[in-house]
Amino acid sequence: MTLKKAPLLLLVLALSTPLALLARGDGDAITVAPTADQANTSKLVYGLLSDSRYAYRPRPLDDTLSQDVFKRYFEALDGGKQFFTAADVARFAPYKTRMDDAIRSGDLAPAYEIFAVYKQRVGQRVAFARALLKQDFDFAGDERWEYDRKDAPWAEDGKALDAIWRKSVMNDWLRLKLAGKKPDDIRKTLDKRYANLQRSINELKTEDVFQTFLNAYTSAIDPHTDYFTPRTAENFNQSMSLSLEGIGAVLQRQDDLVAIREIVPGGPADLSGKLKIGDRIVAVGQGKSGPMTDVIGWRIDDVVAQIRGKKDTQVRIEYIPVEAGIDGKHAQVTITRQKVKLEEQAAKAETITLPATGDEPARRIGVIKLPAFYQDFEGRRRNPNDFNSATRDIAKLLAQFKSQGVDGVVMDLRNNGGGSLDEAVELTGLFIDKGPVVQVRESGGRVTVNSDRKPGVAWDGPLAVLINRASASASEIFAGAIQDYGRGLVIGETSFGKGTVQNMVDLDRWPANEAPRFGSVKLTIAQFFRVAGGSTQHKGVVPDIAFPVSVDATEYGESTYDNALPWTRIAAVPHTQYGNFAPLLPKLEALHAARSAKDKEFQWWSEDVAQFRAEAAKKYVSLNEAERRAERDRQDTQRKERQAERKTLGLALDPLAEDLADDGLGASERDIVKDAQREKLADKRPDPLLRESAAILSDAIDILGQDRKLSAQVLPDSPGPGRWAQ
Repeated sequence: MTLKKAPLLLLVLALSTPLALLARGDGDAITVAPTADQANTSKLVYGLLSDSRYAYRPRPLDDTLSQDVFKRYFEALDGGKQFFTAADVARFAPYKTRMDDAIRSGDLAPAYEIFAVYKQRVGQRVAFARALLKQDFDFAGDERWEYDRKDAPWAEDGKALDAIWRKSVMNDWLRLKLAGKKPDDIRKTLDKRYANLQRSINELKTEDVFQTFLNAYTSAIDPHTDYFTPRTAENFNQSMSLSLEGIGAVLQRQDDLVAIREIVPGGPADLSGKLKIGDRIVAVGQGKSGPMTDVIGWRIDDVVAQIRGKKDTQVRIEYIPVEAGIDGKHAQVTITRQKVKLEEQAAKAETITLPATGDEPARRIGVIKLPAFYQDFEGRRRNPNDFNSATRDIAKLLAQFKSQGVDGVVMDLRNNGGGSLDEAVELTGLFIDKGPVVQVRESGGRVTVNSDRKPGVAWDGPLAVLINRASASASEIFAGAIQDYGRGLVIGETSFGKGTVQNMVDLDRWPANEAPRFGSVKLTIAQFFRVAGGSTQHKGVVPDIAFPVSVDATEYGESTYDNALPWTRIAAVPHTQYGNFAPLLPKLEALHAARSAKDKEFQWWSEDVAQFRAEAAKKYVSLNEAERRAERDRQDTQRKERQAERKTLGLALDPLAEDLADDGLGASERDIVKDAQREKLADKRPDPLLRESAAILSDAIDILGQDRKLSAQVLPDSPGPGRWAQ
């Protein structure tokens, strides 16, 4: 198949979780056959992934890869191995070497046949689980629920699955019992939970099955190649641009209704003054007089599709106010859609004040929290002077810091899974005065250097970058460049280790479709390397000052993927060395160790991490009520004691200390208003890692200000930023 080569819009894309089979429709029965468009899409995806002009590491779609696709498809449907039996898998074994033929030809019947059995098995398991609720359970024994079944063998038969499900239901029951629920309430909650599981599978459409199957193929190529249906591609692009056209509300499904989870400040819904968190949407109408469409029982993204629309158009929403009962009086509001910026994912600033110590004055450290490297690509094409951009937002925040006279800046990239490659380069340019930022090697071996070409900097003072294991991709480019230039300190945990570049390829571009039909592929097209020559692939960025490891590399990160690219290196490129922090690190580590040993919040965090890792390593929980209750009591006592100690020591109280115990509920089962409030309070919890990072940066400023000889070693004279003179 011949395809025209698409322009390379380079993206270092955020880490993608596997596309799960999520409920998303109006209850229509699924068609157990692909559409003509899906057959064509399958052929297009095959042509793209098997062509070395596009894929960085193309793999022939042969019998070997076919077996891998077969395995991944079963895992995508039933990753916990709680529905299929070994006999089911064996029944479809002839398809192991036919998945390649199905993808190439667009004859996807094998995928739908497997899904049909999966759907049947879910029905059987749900019926079994609901029947179990009629009995009582004995929690006095020594049984345990081994919840991590990823590497477990497939259950031999239905009886073996019965045993697995009995323990799973027992654990669900015990969690609710420990949370204080009565037997009748437990039965009602769990019966509804299992019924909702059945309903979510019944609501799946052919496009959901198709997307899951194609992602079994794309993930067999490499961990970061994904297929998106037209709708999921639209959602992905909106998340990258940090904007959408709609009413400015986040929705959440609860039972048969979709409720408002969050209202974006300043958005149309907020300005209407009528909608509130917890209001339940029952119907949607287009324009001032279009018919109202009942959306009760709809999947959430179908409701979202009804509410979203072009700027300056109107939508009418009929809803049940949160304060009214489920049978309460309906209300209606007409809202004019506008472009809404998703502020929750935008860069945010705060300031940490560190008290004076000894001869050193109090210091103010500015903090910028960046959840993602976002950029509105379409907005930039339309107007290069006005578009959503992480770099543009951070430049404004740095200007504020300069006017406030802060002593240093910490870039907080924890849990930042990546985003735009351009943003990673341009953001680095705010801290260096021109120069290479990252090297990009394409499939043919050609290496290009992406550089900051703008003279001058937005911040030339002391800098630190805080990372953790979930800092990936574009975060690693930025942190690695800051480290290679000696521009600032890198603090925290070794990062994720994703060193590949993806391009979003619109499959409708070749047939030139007027409307989206085929979707898009997020395709790995290159590998990036630091200016010093090393790759972050597998190894990640290693911090200068390390905090205790919260998650092991064997549990999370690029190294956990069985088909990830290996680590390698290429030649370095010339770049300015603003500093060399190696001579300073022993002193900083000693000061950090002494301070953190006395820092109660830091020590509590370290204890919690150790406890979490120990529990996670077990991969099971006891089904003995006395054991579980004793552990719960221990945790409750610990939280109370810590809160009391915070009061004694004059520390900020944990606003969630009274609300951290396991309630046994899922997100859709909780009170949406209270849950949203808890989410807001979580942002106000003590953050000992961030404060310690600010203290480490302050230590560096102090030492270099006091020790001129060491300062000359660490920060030799250079024409650019980074001269930390105080």
